[in-house]
Amino acid sequence: MEGFDGKRDLDRVRIEMSERLPEPLAGLATLAFNYRWVWMSGAADLFEAADSDAWRHSNGNPVAVLEAVRPRRWRELAQDPAYVERVEEAVRRLEADLARPPLAAVPASHPIAYLCAEYGIHPSLPVYSGGLGVLAGDTVKTASDIALPMVAVGLFYRQGYFHQRIDFEGWQREFWTNANFARLPAVAVTGADDRRLTFDLVLRGRTVHVQIWRVQVGRIPLYLLDTNCPQNHPIDRWITGRLYVGDRETRLAQYAVLGIGAVRALAAMGIEPSLYHLNEGHASLSSFERLRVAVAAGDSFDEALARVRSRTVFTTHTPVPAGNEGYNAHEVDTVLASFMESAGIVPSTLHALGRIHPHDSHESVSMIPLSLRTSRAANGVSARHGQVARSMWKQMWPGRREEDVPIGSVTNGVHVSTWMAPPMQELFRRHLGADWTEHMADAGFAAAVRALPDAELWAVRCELRRRFVESLRVTWAEERLARGEPAAHVEAADRMLRTDVLTIGFARRVATYKRLYLLGRHPERLRALLTNPERPLQLVIAGKAHPSDGEAKRVLHDVLQLRNDPEAGTRLVFLEDYDLRFAPMMVAGVDVWLNVPRFPMEASGTSGMKVADNGGLNLSVLDGWWEEGCNDNNGWGIRSIEGDWGAQDHHDANALFDILEQQVVPLFYQRDADGIPHAWLERVKSSLASLVWAFSSERMLREYVVKMYAYAAPARGARPDSEAVDALAADTLGVVDQSQSECAVE
Repeated sequence: MEGFDGKRDLDRVRIEMSERLPEPLAGLATLAFNYRWVWMSGAADLFEAADSDAWRHSNGNPVAVLEAVRPRRWRELAQDPAYVERVEEAVRRLEADLARPPLAAVPASHPIAYLCAEYGIHPSLPVYSGGLGVLAGDTVKTASDIALPMVAVGLFYRQGYFHQRIDFEGWQREFWTNANFARLPAVAVTGADDRRLTFDLVLRGRTVHVQIWRVQVGRIPLYLLDTNCPQNHPIDRWITGRLYVGDRETRLAQYAVLGIGAVRALAAMGIEPSLYHLNEGHASLSSFERLRVAVAAGDSFDEALARVRSRTVFTTHTPVPAGNEGYNAHEVDTVLASFMESAGIVPSTLHALGRIHPHDSHESVSMIPLSLRTSRAANGVSARHGQVARSMWKQMWPGRREEDVPIGSVTNGVHVSTWMAPPMQELFRRHLGADWTEHMADAGFAAAVRALPDAELWAVRCELRRRFVESLRVTWAEERLARGEPAAHVEAADRMLRTDVLTIGFARRVATYKRLYLLGRHPERLRALLTNPERPLQLVIAGKAHPSDGEAKRVLHDVLQLRNDPEAGTRLVFLEDYDLRFAPMMVAGVDVWLNVPRFPMEASGTSGMKVADNGGLNLSVLDGWWEEGCNDNNGWGIRSIEGDWGAQDHHDANALFDILEQQVVPLFYQRDADGIPHAWLERVKSSLASLVWAFSSERMLREYVVKMYAYAAPARGARPDSEAVDALAADTLGVVDQSQSECAVE
């Protein structure tokens, strides 16, 4: 089956699209069908310049733009030498990037298979909901950057995640929209007969046909599995209908399509991975499909399990019990009985592997124990989360001390070229060199950042805040008018949003453990901060509550009542339907990022890392990544207390307002005669110097290669404190059963 992995399908549609363009602009088709343009400086501008309305209405979908622009406009652009040269230069850069040799540490013929339920690549590809997907997207982009042989597999959701509207009374309302697959930069993979390449699996007693789509992300193919085939039962076509669908049976079917389907899809395309990386437990059933294959080839069950474990690693992302969903045996059997029968697996075997206590028939079956038991190495996504995960799952290793539980940690990171705004990148290029991203791990990087001129750094910060606030004014006005608020009210409020005011952001999934409600614990103190005429503050909040989470919806509703204050309400903005369309501008535009999760329930968090990349500062509970990242001069940390939740809320809310009143606000408005806040910028430089590389996705992925994949990858400095990282790597590998650590393909 080699050669039927979708590459020829991509080439075909690219050529067909290029033939519709004037010859000098044919390269736009090459760019449009590879998401590498997302983090290629100036590439997005080429499509926006062609038709800004089509660009905006399509959420920045280049294929939609190429189809929407009239031939006359293309002829005009083809006569513009400067535009043609920009297109040619972008294509040259893309081709040079794709021509680089692969990272030698991983065999190119046997890539890493990265499995995840969602991918946040770009707003135009709506197969993500939030942090997990954005992290997966950043991982795929980084694999392309470092030329790591990898294939990624996920699901192609027809409706993606829900959209959010807030009604006049402050309650969240949800709605979904269908993605237009025909206008996405995705192609259906075809086989030797030029028909769509499909495979089957049996779920709920019915045969389900699955088709494969390919999306190119730089050097990395992202394969998305889709059950919306005409020959499927309507119920089965709905399996890939929505991301994190509410129906439990459908959700379990999604896990089966993702896990079992990933293995079958890769086999159908002739791809033989050397290692499977399960990014969260949703893909855990991939191990059972591989068990089935090994047993069918003649292995005993124990031999097959050892073989599967030797080529599987697992990353867990949630320390919240509710996030580790469990199913009773009947629910599992209803969906998977047919598969287990075909695999020769006794249902009780799957049940036992998915339980903390294998022989407790009353315990639910969870994807996390299943993933842990079928992986040779596992990790949390921050040092603290690794500790929490070892505590959560220690009963699976009776007799071991908690510190010896085989769950390590690799702290998350973000893709700098995606999340650092162009003005900040330009400042870095001007003072650190055009190739500064190649030197983030160098010893001199921090000193070079600290030497940035205050006046220029402040000018960039003011520009990013201005762009955000001006965009926010338009969005906010549209949202309020859509809710039926009087135009005069909206106009008056619009004038209150200022581009020179300390702007604080709080944006994340609305779940009770994120404690958005702490902002309302001291309403008079909050009101005083928002309405201070000499040192004003404006607060921007965003986030979605899961449609099934009534408690989170109530928290959101209660906080939004603060907007009804006649004075303070105009300084508090809620940004509806927060997603990748708005996130880049918000994380770049705010001066301070708030994060107040209940300790120790934050696995890692990454939005604060994106803020740091843009010169914003973090004010957060010392949990997740911030416990590692915070120092005395790069932001502010709240050291929470453990124990009674009420006491913890009281303590943390007081600490939050104390820091805002006594440190954040005074420091921001402490200016010299030229209006420059030097002391504030000293903290900004410390943040940039200490966080940009240490919490980048490149540092993260290089750690995965060495620590989890167990390949000896050439590292560009694992971290500024590389000796500590080497020691941490040794500790992590030391708790893995080394007899199961061989990754080579036999």
